Amino acid sequence: MLNYLWGAMLLLGIVYGAFHGRLPEITSAAIDSAKEAVTLCITMTGVMSLWVGLMEIAQKSGVIGRATKKIQPFISFMFPGLPKGHKAREYITTNIIANVFGLGWAATPAGLKAMEELKGLEEERKARPVGGRRAVPKGTASNEMCTFLILNISSLQLIPVSIIAYRSQYGSVNPAAVIAPSIAATLLSTVAAVIFCKLMDGRKQPWKQ
Repeated sequence: MLNYLWGAMLLLGIVYGAFHGRLPEITSAAIDSAKEAVTLCITMTGVMSLWVGLMEIAQKSGVIGRATKKIQPFISFMFPGLPKGHKAREYITTNIIANVFGLGWAATPAGLKAMEELKGLEEERKARPVGGRRAVPKGTASNEMCTFLILNISSLQLIPVSIIAYRSQYGSVNPAAVIAPSIAATLLSTVAAVIFCKLMDGRKQPWKQ
């Protein structure tokens, strides 16, 4: 849908510019934007490499492992129907930690793996009840899937790496000035997400009986 929307906006702009004799400006803007996009990609690649490298160092040094153990009570609280030792726990934890450090690029692969594991859990529930819970109806996302998606979207971010990189690229005097507002905003969104998930999880659903 977004592809059609962006395509329509571009086409409308070109047609409007052609009717008003602005095609040279459109051509110039397209060339300048292409050049700026390449520069931005190079900048973001450098930033991404730096922070993913730091995450790798943190993992090898055991920092991620200790954080994973610390966050398990929160995982159990948010995903009461997720069996202990299930593979999805590892991916969910990795996704949350990466998001907290502002590494959305590193969080995406773990998030996809987590969804695959949660889908596998639902397939097991179709075969037999897991933890006293039946599988959700076909075509319906499970509580765990919905909770994980909401947490992923609303995640607390201590360091908004992408925004800092964008601000630096476009000449901000203090690119890191967004850290405090970002922490406050994402903290509120995470608290709201947790409250919403627990309220919805408490509702009686036929497949939870």
